[in-house]
Amino acid sequence: MLNRTNFKAWKEVVEIIFCCMDLDLALRAEKPTSALENPNEDKAEKSEPSNRMCFMIMKRSVLKAFRGSISKIHNAKGFLDIVEQYFTSNEEVDASSFFAKLISMRYKGKGNIREYIMEMLNLASKLKALKLELSDDLHVHLVLISPPTHFE
Repeated sequence: MLNRTNFKAWKEVVEIIFCCMDLDLALRAEKPTSALENPNEDKAEKSEPSNRMCFMIMKRSVLKAFRGSISKIHNAKGFLDIVEQYFTSNEEVDASSFFAKLISMRYKGKGNIREYIMEMLNLASKLKALKLELSDDLHVHLVLISPPTHFE
């Protein structure tokens, strides 16, 4: 299910599924012109079922609240473009929330310190994917300032 944080992974999975099902024609090609203008009728014939199935699969994998806001779109490529626009415009918000979480993280002494460090590195990799790369020195500094005093 597509949510605010997994757009890139969702899009990759959707594209792989459509390719494996031989439905990706709807995402690769623009809407075909009429049969008179388009001598390649076979492509036009395949395009409509492909478009309809792709659209329904994507629509089903998006939250209902979001579906309602883009109900005017009825083709797969247009739907994917609108969804992509919406979720890529939120990358700045994601970057600031990931960064704030990374900076404010503190190890509370419970659980495995290795898992805590891996969680910090995971947030850093999410920031890197959003083109906000942090230096290794900053990673080390954030890890070293976060443990409680009994680790000193």
